[in-house]
Amino acid sequence: MAKTSLDLDENMAGLLCYIGGWITGIVFLVLEKENKFVRFHALQSLLTFLPLSVLAWLLGWIPLVGWALAGLVWILALILWFILMFKAYRGEKYKLPLVGHIAEKEIGRS
Repeated sequence: MAKTSLDLDENMAGLLCYIGGWITGIVFLVLEKENKFVRFHALQSLLTFLPLSVLAWLLGWIPLVGWALAGLVWILALILWFILMFKAYRGEKYKLPLVGHIAEKEIGRS
């Protein structure tokens, strides 16, 4: 397993990109300058969990059914969270539809 500029195994750093949702995505995007595997997972975490958090928060404001809709978004986020951490820890560059392609394209440019 390759090391990162933060002296972590890249699979562990990839997992950590997801552990705190979009917040750790930002942290690893800022701190990790070289490892494209880690930067990909950091950006995918940010692009996945920030919009889901905003969506759940907005849905929660809808009278009567908002809390149920927000709950469904949080369940989806939890499932994605486990899958993405597991895949990153296994060293896989698992791309979600849309955001995974955006992350890959952006990290490839840097």
